[in-house]
Amino acid sequence: MFDLKLETLRTLALYIHIPFCATKCVYCDFNTYAGIEKLIEPYLKALHTEIQLWGTKLDKPKLSTIFFGGGTPSYLKEDQIAKLIESISQHFQTEDTIEKTLEANPEDICITKLEEYQRSDINRLSIGVQSLDDRLLKLLGRRHDAKSALESINKVINFGFSNISIDLMYGLPNQSLKDWNQTLEIVLSLGLPHLSIYCLGLESGTPMQKSVELGELPKPDPDLAADMYELTTEKLANLNYRHYEISNWAKAGYESRHNINYWENQSFLGLGPGAHSYISGMRFSNIKSPREYILRLKNNNKSISAAKSLKDISQVIDQIENISTTTEILDTLMMGLRLDTGISEKKYFSRFGHSLDEKWHSTITATVTDGLVKWSEDSNKDLHNRSLQLTEKGKILSNEVLARFFAAAEN
Repeated sequence: MFDLKLETLRTLALYIHIPFCATKCVYCDFNTYAGIEKLIEPYLKALHTEIQLWGTKLDKPKLSTIFFGGGTPSYLKEDQIAKLIESISQHFQTEDTIEKTLEANPEDICITKLEEYQRSDINRLSIGVQSLDDRLLKLLGRRHDAKSALESINKVINFGFSNISIDLMYGLPNQSLKDWNQTLEIVLSLGLPHLSIYCLGLESGTPMQKSVELGELPKPDPDLAADMYELTTEKLANLNYRHYEISNWAKAGYESRHNINYWENQSFLGLGPGAHSYISGMRFSNIKSPREYILRLKNNNKSISAAKSLKDISQVIDQIENISTTTEILDTLMMGLRLDTGISEKKYFSRFGHSLDEKWHSTITATVTDGLVKWSEDSNKDLHNRSLQLTEKGKILSNEVLARFFAAAEN
């Protein structure tokens, strides 16, 4: 019998996927599409249906955060976002003060959209800048240039949005340390409260990955990327940004609450094609095709109250995985170690019934010896209140740290 144990949900974050883009960037492997604008209206109708289905099944749960991602949510018309917010408010419990994030591209930002976002209580904008080097922006397939990106950021600032984040990428083909330093200098002069800064990952099947494979672009240098990361860490620390997650920096109070929910391995609901969810020990995801998503929700006529399985709630659900305790532990470690606060011994024990040291003694000892992880500074005063954290070296080699825990779990 299918049962969502809502009493176990300490928080429920809502993610809304908008799969449309004006153009698809050469490095992107997200479930996004260009050239299918004719599907926007029927897609939004289907999305309203999915919002209603889940709001009904979960008995109008209280949301901790809302995040519009993609794709390019700002590609939608301003009234379309407003109607989605209205639909969410009708079927879920929301408060004006919760974090509501919308991802935007610089070329979409205009006063009329900003006015509607503000009226709809969107209180956080995440702007996809990626670079302030026109040569590299062209390489990435971005539609904006550095000048227009800066104009858009200043437009958002001057309009009155205080919670602003931008995305940047380093480790790009043909990007030098000098190039990266120049971008950082310009960005840091803006005094933005939040920065998400990622190293390029060459994802299989993307045009950029194929270009590198064919020798049309040089393979990114991991040592140079490490130098760029260390430069970033140093510069932002000097300006009192908190390095609260491996790829994220924030001024005090501007950390992304929605993403922290992910990193703390708490429950979240994802709506839209390809969106992922994690509720009551189950991980599940929707079908990826927007066309199929629209078709199935148009024909979704099952009784929600009588649902005995996830697929009885919504016919767009594709993959379902019941999470074992071991997987839940590893997920908690994998994501929690990304945070500067690390893995809390108290929270870990409360969740799993054993201490970190009891379960992972040899792995922790070895990684501490190798300078990759450390116990929090007050660990000798109160073992129960200590936390396991990555060192600066460990942040650079985080994949190796996680691989050691996964290997230990298999033995």
